[in-house]
Amino acid sequence: MSKANQLDPLAPRPNLDFSKGVRGKYANRLKQGTNLAIIDLDLLDTFPDSESVNEALRTLKKIAARSVRSAPRHRKTAAAQ
Repeated sequence: MSKANQLDPLAPRPNLDFSKGVRGKYANRLKQGTNLAIIDLDLLDTFPDSESVNEALRTLKKIAARSVRSAPRHRKTAAAQ
């Protein structure tokens, strides 16, 4: 398609009627089904797709769960008995 045949995306469209439109009608549905994270350009070679990001996060979650220490136990000393 040549540039002359392409429609200007900012030009008004006389055949479209938005007078009965409802703002935000599907906003809640979109929020429920979408969880989007933007990856910086320097990480794209390491994480090229969603699968690689999810795998890395699951691995990190496992490591974090193993490294969490429980609260220290109070031990009775000989003087306290």
